Amino acid sequence: MSAEPADGAIETAIATASETAVETRGLEPVPDSERTGRVRELVPTWVAANISVLLLTMGAGLVIFNKLNFWQVLVVAIAAPVLSYGLVGLISIAGKRGGAPGMALSRAVFGQRGNLFPGALIWVARWGWETINAVSGAFAVLTILDLLFGIRKNTPLIVVTLLLFVGCTFLVSGLGINALRVCSKWSTYLFGAFSVLVLGYLIAETDWSGVFDKPAGSTAMMVAGIGTIAAGGISWVPSGPDFTRYLPRTASSRGMVGATIGGAAVVVIPMVLMGAVMAVGTPDLATAQDPVSFIGELLPVWIAVPYLLVALVGMLLINSMSMYSAGFTAQTLGIKVPRAWAVSVNAVISLVFGFLLMVVATSFFGSFISFLTLLAVAFSAWIGVFGVDMLRGRTYDAAALLNTGRTSAYWYKGGFAWQAMTAWAAALAVGLLFTEVDWFGGPLAGTWIGENGLGWAAGIVTSGLLYAVLPRASAPAAPAGAAEEPALAGSLSN
Repeated sequence: MSAEPADGAIETAIATASETAVETRGLEPVPDSERTGRVRELVPTWVAANISVLLLTMGAGLVIFNKLNFWQVLVVAIAAPVLSYGLVGLISIAGKRGGAPGMALSRAVFGQRGNLFPGALIWVARWGWETINAVSGAFAVLTILDLLFGIRKNTPLIVVTLLLFVGCTFLVSGLGINALRVCSKWSTYLFGAFSVLVLGYLIAETDWSGVFDKPAGSTAMMVAGIGTIAAGGISWVPSGPDFTRYLPRTASSRGMVGATIGGAAVVVIPMVLMGAVMAVGTPDLATAQDPVSFIGELLPVWIAVPYLLVALVGMLLINSMSMYSAGFTAQTLGIKVPRAWAVSVNAVISLVFGFLLMVVATSFFGSFISFLTLLAVAFSAWIGVFGVDMLRGRTYDAAALLNTGRTSAYWYKGGFAWQAMTAWAAALAVGLLFTEVDWFGGPLAGTWIGENGLGWAAGIVTSGLLYAVLPRASAPAAPAGAAEEPALAGSLSN
């Protein structure tokens, strides 16, 4: 047998390995032949998206600021992921239908030019989310250095840790979906094991009489707490299709929603509860400028260091997933670079904003909650429009999604679907009217909706209802051979 065929086989194997190691696909829809993903892979994906010590800080905030007792925090911890990641799972169904990233599919709803407006807002919002996570990761590194070697943080060290964290984030997000899947799987196992260890320690060391004797807070503060915790999940809604585009069209829609909620809830519920328990004995936990160092104060070093190391990997994954989606969003805005390099813009912005937040900002928690509140409003306006459009049984024309010119079936009138744009803009305005943060207050923030922190919910309802009653945009013809999907109500039974 000649050596040539063997050499050719080796070259083919190397090329295949290279392709699977680094995802080169951008906005173009995934062909059916390459849709080999499985619904169960969504569980570790959404576990990884929530591995952050910030959930401990947010759980503490429910006790310190919202004045909730343990049982109210439990209700918040259960309701928030069910609500927010239920939306993530529902919108994810569009990914298996169209095989493209969420903001590329959004072109079919808003028009090729119209999609630039919500796309730009969502892209900018991701800057803040990635900055928050980069700062948390950098603080985790600084805390580990302090615990192990007694090295105190200073400005040069802050810069170095930020560079290290963002650089690793850029590497993983640049590699693409397969790298994210592998990292998510193993980080899920590790984080789960160490979280059980921390939970066991807290059970043994906590003064439970102090935890259960705390009086109940108001219902309004509990509802607002649900919105605060849910805001993090809501920020993932437009990214949902990014992680389901490799699923076959026959994948169970009901299973996708369940796996998404389950993956998030298995992390959010215990983390929020642990934060609430910690806050009873350490009331200044939620007000600390450094949202991570308290772990070194509350836990022994032999637990704190490995737990922080695993959580650091989790926070790196959260940022990698966000930058992965941000790369697609940048491409939909016309930044003509490969997906792997499109994330570099967000990486640089994370460095700059992260430095300002770590060195200049006086209150991390206040800045964080204000950002989450506005983030939820910004995303909710898009969610209502896109969700209603999908409920109508939308199918996606692959060629029209990629054709940004006047000949695109998604050009509509001048590149805009005015029905979607009107509903989106109105919902954005309504959401802000009911919203109040540290440095901004809408004129209706003092109403029942505003006091309960439901500005984001008002945005979803406004955009969804308005888009539903407006006349439909001229529907593009379905691509030849495309499988017709039933409306969502029917597809959930698959």
